[in-house]
Amino acid sequence: MKLPSLLRRTPFRLTLLFLAMFAAAASAILGYVYVASAQEARVRAEAAVRSELRALKGVYDQRGSAALNSVMIDRLLNDGPFLYVLMDRDGGVITGSLTASPVTDYTSGEQWITYPYTDTDPDGRVTRPQARGVQIRLSGGEMLFVARSMGDTEAYLARLTQALWAAMGIVLLLGLAGGLLVSRNLERSMTRLNKVVGAVQDGDLKARVAVRNSGDELDELGQGLNVMLDRMEASMASIRHAGDAIAHDLRSPLTRMRAKLEVALIDAEAGRIDGTDALELALSEADNLLKTFNTVLAIARLQAAAGSGRTPDPANFDAADLAADMAELYEPASEDKGLDFSAEIERGLMVDANRPFLAQALANIIDNAIKYTPTGGAVMLRARRRSSGEIEFSVTDTGPGVPEEDRERVIQRFVRLDNSRTEPGSGLGLSLVGAVMEAHGGRITLDEGPGAYGEFGPGLRVALVLPAANG
Repeated sequence: MKLPSLLRRTPFRLTLLFLAMFAAAASAILGYVYVASAQEARVRAEAAVRSELRALKGVYDQRGSAALNSVMIDRLLNDGPFLYVLMDRDGGVITGSLTASPVTDYTSGEQWITYPYTDTDPDGRVTRPQARGVQIRLSGGEMLFVARSMGDTEAYLARLTQALWAAMGIVLLLGLAGGLLVSRNLERSMTRLNKVVGAVQDGDLKARVAVRNSGDELDELGQGLNVMLDRMEASMASIRHAGDAIAHDLRSPLTRMRAKLEVALIDAEAGRIDGTDALELALSEADNLLKTFNTVLAIARLQAAAGSGRTPDPANFDAADLAADMAELYEPASEDKGLDFSAEIERGLMVDANRPFLAQALANIIDNAIKYTPTGGAVMLRARRRSSGEIEFSVTDTGPGVPEEDRERVIQRFVRLDNSRTEPGSGLGLSLVGAVMEAHGGRITLDEGPGAYGEFGPGLRVALVLPAANG
């Protein structure tokens, strides 16, 4: 038989376990209290018996057996808590509240005994309480037995035991009710979580857990699940956006490729070019298209990383080393074009970044500066720490620059200004740089260069600003 789900919950099982542990502990405490109380009652009864025995023995020693008999009769008439038996040498009862001594094998000295005796309670019911007594032989040969009833103590222990059992029963019932309540509340909370999980499994990525703001573990779980779903939704949106962007962005390159291939086919049929030239043109256009495709994928990946708030494959390194490598790589190309290339690089510029992506971004802006700066111009690479603590790469050239109204637009994909139409390219270089900066929590800024002088200028300054590494 399958138990109801409420009774199968872990909190309910833990409640039962704790209640069992409590019952065991309470039983142990109850046993200890009972044994300790019984021992205390025995000790007190013995002390009272010894005191009474000394008093009666003193009477006997001073005034004899007749005086002792008289005192015992008086005490029996007062109905005290003690039980007495005064016997002669042969064990015959002289006087007392008992018909015989409960000590059946007395020899000599003090002989203690705990025994039950018959009594009646105030309602007339027969009871069998315990008594603690001692028997001695007096100097004249008579034997005296004195005992004290422990009925009152037994009644107290009985009431205490009943109270403790009742208290334990109440605690068990309250604990069981609390366990059921906690299990029911947990089941409701888990049902809400399971509904969200089920909705996500059915494709609803907008489902979220209702957080109660109680600060408990379930709220933390719900918040964590919501954050995970937010990131999952952002990732799926980025994937959809990447697919849409690729489909949209490659439409124009594919159209241009088809047009060029069609022109090549017409020229080949007309005999103006041979088939080899047409195939080389097709391969060249296919390579350009693949390069464009890979760049668009890289941008999509970086935008997805920016949406999730995590830099892809970060590493801690000195950005000055990267700047020095770029300077060494591009200085020969600048000299081949007749440009004055220089670099100013500070040391100790630690960043947490994806080095290949950052190198690609820096290479793109240096390549653009070299590409669009006329022969005789200059290109400068700088790497420094700003007063804000951020790390900045900047590339300044003396080329034609970018008009202020177009500086935000040129970062968009496939945007090329009129003065760059004569140079090869797809219009994705600065878009990739912007995506790299966004994925690293940085930014790209475009400003005017050193200004117009002679036939050069006004130039362009492109800065890549990154947060410095912690510590």
